[in-house]
Amino acid sequence: MVALQSYCEGNESLAQAWAQQGLYPCFYFTLVPAVLFSVCLLLGALQYACYARFGRTMEPKYIPRSPLYAMQVLLSLLLALLPLVTLMWQALGTQLLYGYMVLYTCLSAVSWIGSVGLLRLERTRVMTQDRIRGHGAILLLYWALSFAAENLALISWNSPLWWWGLEDTNQKVQFSLWLLRYIGTFTLFALGIKAPGLPRKPYMLLINEDERDIENTQPLLPDARQHRSTWKDLGQKLHLLAQYMWPKGSYPLQVMVLFCLMLMGLERAVNVFVPIFYKHIVNDLTHGVAWYVLVKTVCTYAALKFLQGGGAGSTGFISNMRTFLWIRVQQFTSRKIQVQLLRHLHGLSLRWHLGRKTGEVLRSVDRGTSSINNLLSYIVFSIFPTVADIIIAIVYFTTTFSAWFGLIIFLCMSLYLALTIILTEWRTKYRRDMNTRDNEARSRAVDSLLNFETVKYYNAENYEASRFNDAIVKYQVSEWKVNASLALLNQTQNLVIGLGLLSGSLLCAYYVTKRKLQVGDYVLFGTYIIQLYTPLNWFGTYYRGTCGLTSGTLNYMSCHRCVCLQVKDEPGAGDLRFLAGRLEFENVYFGYVDGREILHDVSFTVMPGHTLALVGPSGSGKSTILRLLFRFYDVWGGCIRIDGQDISKAKQASVRSHIGVVPQDTVLFNDTIRNNIRYGRVDATNEEVVEAAITANIHERILSFPEGYDTQVGERGLKLSGGEKQRVAIARTVLKNPQIIIFDEVQGQVSS
Repeated sequence: MVALQSYCEGNESLAQAWAQQGLYPCFYFTLVPAVLFSVCLLLGALQYACYARFGRTMEPKYIPRSPLYAMQVLLSLLLALLPLVTLMWQALGTQLLYGYMVLYTCLSAVSWIGSVGLLRLERTRVMTQDRIRGHGAILLLYWALSFAAENLALISWNSPLWWWGLEDTNQKVQFSLWLLRYIGTFTLFALGIKAPGLPRKPYMLLINEDERDIENTQPLLPDARQHRSTWKDLGQKLHLLAQYMWPKGSYPLQVMVLFCLMLMGLERAVNVFVPIFYKHIVNDLTHGVAWYVLVKTVCTYAALKFLQGGGAGSTGFISNMRTFLWIRVQQFTSRKIQVQLLRHLHGLSLRWHLGRKTGEVLRSVDRGTSSINNLLSYIVFSIFPTVADIIIAIVYFTTTFSAWFGLIIFLCMSLYLALTIILTEWRTKYRRDMNTRDNEARSRAVDSLLNFETVKYYNAENYEASRFNDAIVKYQVSEWKVNASLALLNQTQNLVIGLGLLSGSLLCAYYVTKRKLQVGDYVLFGTYIIQLYTPLNWFGTYYRGTCGLTSGTLNYMSCHRCVCLQVKDEPGAGDLRFLAGRLEFENVYFGYVDGREILHDVSFTVMPGHTLALVGPSGSGKSTILRLLFRFYDVWGGCIRIDGQDISKAKQASVRSHIGVVPQDTVLFNDTIRNNIRYGRVDATNEEVVEAAITANIHERILSFPEGYDTQVGERGLKLSGGEKQRVAIARTVLKNPQIIIFDEVQGQVSS
C-alpha cells in the first residue's frame, strides 16, 4: 500500500538546497514547477485576457497546415503526461510518496496543459496591432525555462540522491523519463523559434496585401523588411559557414586555426584563476602572512592578469596573440567569400542583371562579406567562450560556495540570455528595414552618378539631390528606431545584471558575517561576476551579428541560386563540336513575359561563310534573336542548331567560345584602351592587340591620343565617343577570333 510521507525525505526542511554533492530533490522539484506554473498560468492568463479584449480571430486560409505544429502539441501533452507517469512509477516501485512529488506532478501537468492552451490561442487569434510573426514572449520564456530547468538537474550528477548512478531499475527508469523530458523541452524550444503553426509573415500584413501581386512578383533581392527568424535554416547556415572557417588546402592555416582554439581554451582557464588569486591576496593581507608568500601570490596574479588583459581579456597577451594569428585566416575567408560572390553574380541570368540596382547589389555584397567575417569571430571567439564561462561559473560557485550561488548565476544568466534573444529578435525587423533604406539611398546615388550626362542634359541636379535627401531621411527614421530599441535592450540587460549582482553580493556578505566565507571570497565573487558580465554586455551585439546573417550574404546567395539561374547546363552536357558553322533557327517561339510573344515561329538558316542581315523596327526581336543564340535565354519552343547540334544540349561556355558579339550599347571597362581590346583574349600580345585595332580601323585614332594605347577610357568608356567605343568593341571581337560574329547595330547581322 502506498503511504504519503512528509513533504521532504527524512523530514528535512525545504530550505535545504544542497545535500550530498547536489541539489536537494525536495528543493529542486518544488522550485522548478512553481516557477513554470507562475510563468505559464499567471502570465498566460494575462495574455489570454489581452487577446480576448484586443485580439481578433485569424482567417483559416492564412493559418498554415504544418506537421511540426502537431508535433508541438503532442510534445506538450507528452510532457504533461510524464510527471503522472513518474509519480505512478514512484508509487509502484518504492511504495513511498512525498509531498513535493505530488506538488511537482500537479503543477507540471497543469502548466504544460496551459501551454497547449496558449499555443492554440496564438494559432487562432492575433492582436489587432501585432505586426510580428512568431510566438509571443510568454510561450518562448516558458519553453526556455523548461529546458533550462532540465539542464539545472545536471548539477546533481554526482549526488547519490538522484538517478545518475543507474544502480537499480528505479534509477534507470527515472533517468529515462528525465531524458525524455530533456529531449522534449529542447525540441519545443527549437520549434518555438521557428513557429511552424503561425503564418510565415505577420498576419496583419498578410490581410492588407494583394496576394496576386505577391505570387506574380519575384524580388531580385530578398525582402529585408520581412521578418525571418535567425534560427530559420540554422543548419544550412552553419554548414555554409563551416567551409569558410576551415581553410581547405592550406595546412599552415589549419594549424593556425587549431592553435587559436587552444589559446581560446587557455583564456577560459586564466579567467577562472585571476579572481581566485585576487582572493588569495586579500586573505593573505587580512591574515598577515609572510612577505615572500605574499610576493609570490601577487606576482602570480600579475602574470595571470597580463595574460588576461583588461577585465574580460580583450587586451591581454593571449587575446592579442590570438587576434594576430587569426588575421591570416580572416584574410583567407574574406578572399574566398568575395571571389565566390563575384563568380555567383556572374552566374546569374541576364534577366536579373537587367533588373538589378547596382548600388543595392554592391552594398549587399559589402555587407555580406563583412557579416560572414564578423559572424565567424562572434561565434568562435565570443558566443561559445561566453557560454563556456557561464557554465564554468555555475559549476565553480556551486561546488566551492553553495548551490544558492550557482542557482543565482544560473537564473540571472538564463534570464539575461532569454531576454536578449527575445528582444533582439523583436528589434531585428527595424534593423532589416534600416539596411533596406541604406541600400535604396546608395542605389539612388550610384544611379545618379552613372547617368551623369542625362542629369546634365535635363538640368535635374536639384531633383536628384532632393531624391537622395528623401532617401536619407527615410534611412534616418529607421536608424532612430534601431538605436531606440538598442537603448531599451541595453537597459533591460543592465537591470538583470544589477539584480543578479545585488542578490549574489548580499548573500555572499551574509555568509561572510556568519563566518561561513572569508572576506576574500566576497572579493572573489564580485570580481568573478563583473568579469563574467563584461562579455555579456556584448552578447546582444554578437546575437545581432547572427541575426544579420539572415539578410546577409548567405540568404542573398541561396535566393539567387534558386531563382535567377534561368539558363542552366543540362546534366551531362558536352562541348559544342564546331565543324563548318551552319546556323539554323527552326520554328522558334520566345517571349520575356508570359502571354506576350516576341518571336513567333521564326525559322532561317545561315550557311558557312555567308552574312545574314536582320531588318525590322525597334522591338521586333532582332536583339532577342542574338541573345537566344548566345544563350542568355532558352527558347519557349523550336530549336537553335549550330552544325546540326542543339545549343541547349551543349555547355554554355563552349557555345559562347565560338561566338563574338559587338553589342548595340557598347560599354567599356574603366581601364586603358589596350586592356579593353585585350579583353577579347586576355593572353594576347601587344602586337596582336595592334593588329586587331588596325582591322577595326581604330589604330590611327588611338595613336592620336597623348597616351596612345595607354589612354584611360573612363567609367563605362565615357571619355570616348560613341563611334570610338564601337570600334574598340569591334577590335576586341576581332581579337577573340570567333567563328560566328554578331553585330547588334541598327542593321543587325549574323556572319558565319
